[in-house]
Amino acid sequence: MRLLPIAACLAFTLALTTAAAAEPEFTLLIKNHRFEPTELKVPAGQRVKLVVHNQDSTPEEFESHSLNREKVIPGGAKATIFIGPLKPGRYTFFGEFNEATAKGAVVAE
Repeated sequence: MRLLPIAACLAFTLALTTAAAAEPEFTLLIKNHRFEPTELKVPAGQRVKLVVHNQDSTPEEFESHSLNREKVIPGGAKATIFIGPLKPGRYTFFGEFNEATAKGAVVAE
């Protein structure tokens, strides 16, 4: 008889933990050696999940000194990068393999 209340309590706790742990997800594309969008708005004060999808056939590196992140994404692949929580502001990033064209910013609001 005690198993039902305990199981229900565990299920409820798991549901709350999962909901609290889920970060907002944003997608950033690499296409023609450019990031799309070039400006990505995210909520300030909250950790977010950034999924970078490299649609080019060549690798590109997501690099940001202000976000303290660096990740090589092979051609045709996706990578997940967690950032934040961020203070309100603008955080630039670039593609190290194509610095002339692959530029962008995360704007925390």
